[in-house]
Amino acid sequence: MTNRSSWKTVCGILLLCAATVVASHAQTFTSLVSFNGFNGAYPYYGSLVQGTDWNFYGTTYQGGGPGNVFRITREGAVSTVHRFCAETGCTDGANPFGGLVLGADGSVYGTTSGGGTAGLGTVFKITPNAKLKTLHSFNRIDGAIPIGTLIQATDGNFYGTTSQGGSNNDGTVFKISPDGMLTTLYIFCAQPNCTDGVSPIAGLVEGTDGNFYGTTIKGGLNNKDSGTVFRIARTGTLTMLHSFNGRDGANPYGGLVQGNESLYGTTESRGPNGGGTIFKITSQGTFATVYGFGVENTYPVDGLIAGTDGNLYGTTSKGGAGSNLGTVFNLGSGGTVTTLHSFDTTDGANPYGSLVQSTNGDFYGTTRVGGAEGYGTVFTLSMGLAPFVRMVSTSGRVGQTGGILGQGLTGTTSVSFNGTAAPFTVVSDTFLKATVPAGATTGYVTVTTPSGTLTSNVPFHVLP
Repeated sequence: MTNRSSWKTVCGILLLCAATVVASHAQTFTSLVSFNGFNGAYPYYGSLVQGTDWNFYGTTYQGGGPGNVFRITREGAVSTVHRFCAETGCTDGANPFGGLVLGADGSVYGTTSGGGTAGLGTVFKITPNAKLKTLHSFNRIDGAIPIGTLIQATDGNFYGTTSQGGSNNDGTVFKISPDGMLTTLYIFCAQPNCTDGVSPIAGLVEGTDGNFYGTTIKGGLNNKDSGTVFRIARTGTLTMLHSFNGRDGANPYGGLVQGNESLYGTTESRGPNGGGTIFKITSQGTFATVYGFGVENTYPVDGLIAGTDGNLYGTTSKGGAGSNLGTVFNLGSGGTVTTLHSFDTTDGANPYGSLVQSTNGDFYGTTRVGGAEGYGTVFTLSMGLAPFVRMVSTSGRVGQTGGILGQGLTGTTSVSFNGTAAPFTVVSDTFLKATVPAGATTGYVTVTTPSGTLTSNVPFHVLP
């Protein structure tokens, strides 16, 4: 059952004892679709995103051309929303690596690693009526080859990273408004010997303190090839929080997830057992290795997500029972790592992306290759978790109206922000809008439907 304690639980369970790998049989895995090369091929980093229509949206690096945006229903029917390089010279973009983010306006936003007016990548949005608009083309000076997924912050702007470009060609952090005005906030390798980091691959996370946090795959104090964790203010002031040294992991390709007191992330390689790590770090840089991957499940490429049961969930690109083709795992109470599924090629192989939890309680993800045609798959994993609602934006001020995703919302009778009733409008069975009411305080959002009360997966922060 989804409850208010689950968000707090994930923040304190991870170092209580040494982590061990155990098997689990309390889940149901389903392979939904195998890409065939025309409807998509090779989904890489990032996760799927749930739209206001309850369908999921994602990107593939290739397929029918240099990549596409696809839509998949909960039953597994896949369709192409946009095929890149539809414009002369690929000015609409090419080869998206990262995932998509749902904006407050109902559009989905993303990046491509190539194409655009300079061939160095773009930022784009796709409106609810499936029209693509290119918001920005990178020109190397302001960045190049964005790979990570964007986030929409509490100020309404989107924030992201480029893996190259800037004056040192070592990557940037940028801000872009919903209408396409881009500001470069930071250029990496601005410090001697690149101690501030080189090449951010993942996107950012907005911390509860209002700063942004991210990772670079290279640079740092200890080894220029190991990577860093950093904090960056909205003004562009960057603080390097941790330099990986190999023993505590190296090359964090994935982003971070915010817990109650710490942020959690993964490194793709090295660590105590040689196969990457799970780590946690505070906003001030206090660092601890939570788990070292080894033979059973190894090389986590992307980051973790927090499930509504209080566990952290992720994927590894290698390892697994007899296959060495990757796994889905969780990290639960007592520091126990559980392998939930091992891929065997027929159902996918080598997952590079992170998972997303649907508001029906199930998890969805992709594999980079494998499946019937070898071009990758989309899968779902049910852990028997209860439905919930998700805020499109997890913070806002009194008087602001935001979206709420769910299912069975037709006939909703009330919406409350931490117990304070809010005005709302039901848009569809899977989407409604609610206004932050006067007197609301930070806490969970509840939606009362004819089938029962649904609670948000994370607290909503009421801003001053």
